[in-house]
Amino acid sequence: MSKTFKVLLAGLVLVLLPLGASAQGRIAVVNLEEAILQTDEAQQRLSGLREAEDYKADKAELDRLGSEREALIKELQNDLAVMSPEQQQAARKRLANKNADLEHVLRKLQQAEQELGQQLLAEMTPKVQAVLRDLIQSEGIGLLIQRSAVIHADNGYSITAKVTDKLNQQAAAE
Repeated sequence: MSKTFKVLLAGLVLVLLPLGASAQGRIAVVNLEEAILQTDEAQQRLSGLREAEDYKADKAELDRLGSEREALIKELQNDLAVMSPEQQQAARKRLANKNADLEHVLRKLQQAEQELGQQLLAEMTPKVQAVLRDLIQSEGIGLLIQRSAVIHADNGYSITAKVTDKLNQQAAAE
């Protein structure tokens, strides 16, 4: 086959592909995690987590460590030229220890939020499946793809906000 024929054939396939897809139904993408985590229920529970005493204490510790880290960096920048090599090494070690402490507290906060997110995903999966079935039928969706599996999709293909809205409507009706 000539190169020109291959290019024409590829072009024809690209032109006809949307026609075949529309004959089979609409294509849509959804970010299920985002749809769930943007619900009113998820936002309330996340707010509740952030208001918990343990979380607040860890957040305050994170802020304090961040301030101390910034002060150490300024001190190191200002005094580096007049410090002995031993003093420089000690200051760098203090900074490394502060960074390690900061990362530890940050991981604790992130883990608490991730655990809540996983719990919400597990609890809401049956509701999401029902909402997706309804949307697939009512919108004539022939192909639904998880957003993370797509390289590019215009926002017009996304039904994530619709899933969130329907989940909020269901929760309000309960």
